[in-house]
Amino acid sequence: MLHGEPGSDDESSEVDDGDQSDGVEEETSGDDDEEEASDSGDIVNDKRKRDFFDTPPPPEPDGPTIDAFTQLKLSRPIMRSVAGLGWTKPTPVQVRTIPLALQGKDICGSAVTGSGKTAAFMIPILERLLYRPNQAPQTRVLVLVPTRELGAQVHSVATNLAKFCDVRISLCVGGLSRAAQEAELRTRPDIIVATTGRLIDHVRNSAGVGLDGLEILVIDEADRILDEGFEDELNEIMSLTPRSRQTMLFSATMTDDIDSLVRLHMTKPVRLFVDPTTSITTNLVQEFVRIRAHKEEDRSAVLAALCSRTYKTRCIVFFRSKKGAHRMKVVFGFLGLKAAELHGDLTQIQRLEALEEFRDERVDFLMATDLAARGLDIAGIETVINYDMPKNYSQYVHRVGRTARGSTAGKAISLVGEQDRSILKLALKNSRAGVKHRVIPPDVISKYKTTIAAIDKDVESVLQEEKEEALLAQADMEATKAENLIKHKDEIYAKPARTWFQSEKEKASAKGMLLEWETSADLSDSRKRKRDEYEAGKPKRSKYDGLSRDKKRRMKIREEEKQSLVHEKAAAHHAKSSFKPKKLPRLASHEGEKPKGSSAKGASRSLSKKKPGKLLGAGFKSEIRGARGGSAGARKVGKGNSKSNSNGKRKFTRR
Repeated sequence: MLHGEPGSDDESSEVDDGDQSDGVEEETSGDDDEEEASDSGDIVNDKRKRDFFDTPPPPEPDGPTIDAFTQLKLSRPIMRSVAGLGWTKPTPVQVRTIPLALQGKDICGSAVTGSGKTAAFMIPILERLLYRPNQAPQTRVLVLVPTRELGAQVHSVATNLAKFCDVRISLCVGGLSRAAQEAELRTRPDIIVATTGRLIDHVRNSAGVGLDGLEILVIDEADRILDEGFEDELNEIMSLTPRSRQTMLFSATMTDDIDSLVRLHMTKPVRLFVDPTTSITTNLVQEFVRIRAHKEEDRSAVLAALCSRTYKTRCIVFFRSKKGAHRMKVVFGFLGLKAAELHGDLTQIQRLEALEEFRDERVDFLMATDLAARGLDIAGIETVINYDMPKNYSQYVHRVGRTARGSTAGKAISLVGEQDRSILKLALKNSRAGVKHRVIPPDVISKYKTTIAAIDKDVESVLQEEKEEALLAQADMEATKAENLIKHKDEIYAKPARTWFQSEKEKASAKGMLLEWETSADLSDSRKRKRDEYEAGKPKRSKYDGLSRDKKRRMKIREEEKQSLVHEKAAAHHAKSSFKPKKLPRLASHEGEKPKGSSAKGASRSLSKKKPGKLLGAGFKSEIRGARGGSAGARKVGKGNSKSNSNGKRKFTRR
């Protein structure tokens, strides 16, 4: 059953319950000083934005409206590709972006999901590459994406648009063959579509791969790359690219925070916010199913009822955890519903296979985490179901944006718990087409709850078998790895070790920060253990914390200079000591007499303890004095130190 729109009594009584509390009224009627401080902060922030951003030229009042791609004056190869894709009229974000991008301006673009942002930056890039010098191959364009699946999709769109152009495009993401990517990158393709980690790996460890000649940098889903744990990787990539490049950022929830954008070294970027960053397309119908606090265990039954009775095909179900997505996929298998799963525990091949099965309609449901929430454009998705609400509203916008793309219609159904009321209020506030409240009859929920409880043991046994198979596969892989290491040891160790821009300590610290950001509901048991281990041995505050970038750089330079001086002094000392004359060999005092001790080693120890003046025997000293002083001195030599030869003369002996 569906109740009325947000203005009805049912909806308002449920959604706005408890909103008008005394505490809220007191807070809103608080001090004028806080309001003045807030106003002054807004004024300063607005001034910073005016100084940082460039003002786009206003449209001419009498100018023609652009209703076709032919009015954009694109080259014939691009127009052939656009016509082949069936595109006739550019979207608003494409109309505003393409002319500015052709001029080489930096851009911060935002538009609703499904509005054609990929084509908005790829068409002007290909247009400019048609006029590039061809004397030597050079990588001129880099497109950064947060996920592998989005990278594959951007690569596919770019390849289709460049079908009639002599432009080479390379995909550089994790999970695919590193050797094949390295061979392709050595040929210097014109465009690289990459994830941050695999790109840095190739730049540091693959010969002939660099970003020195980069002219255009595009960051798709830029708000996620700027915010969610990509800071170190992004800073490293920025240091490898020239500052004179053109930079374009795109997302459905694009940020205009100056502090986030200033490190990208953008030059007077133009803000193209075609739609508000919180808006949702008018073709989307949003529905909410309320989950009471004491009925959280009914979520699985509610989802099973929705997918069995109402939304039977072309449906994506979003979960907060990988474990939850996999478990529900197993449950759907026992219920006779065809489902695939898409999350980070799968290999890249398994992810691509799941997407292909869903695109080809071999399965009706796709159980996914937020891995599939951004950028993926799968034609014909009718429904999005949020089994767990996301952590913030911007992520909700991206999730529901997988349906109702372009001019098609779609539905989004969310199971809303008590802790999700803030996101529900924002959805009500920013909705254009109204929000409906769906109520599932209690007897239906009870029926599916009983069904799921009956198969619970079977589900657990399947999960246990999969866990054991995974452990066996891991053991086989380790055994194979050890065997290869023994068999091809020389070849493996002959290769240079792969390096990373962070030390192991810095990597552990960054991983620990990511674990801190994640809530307990998002973590599997293994991730929880890792977070607990990190908290137990949490690294102390470093000496660089709290310093500005310039002070940190100066301090590091001074430390490097000190370290280099220490190494130079040690090298000089070693060189001097190596050129020192060696010690004189030990000499025996009498012929046939052994040094003290039972062995030469013992003699060496005993003699080394003597003073330097007593190193030579007394007999040998007297022999030298006799040689200098004549026969009188010679007669003073001990008997054991001289012999008579055939002429009767004494002969000095030395051992």
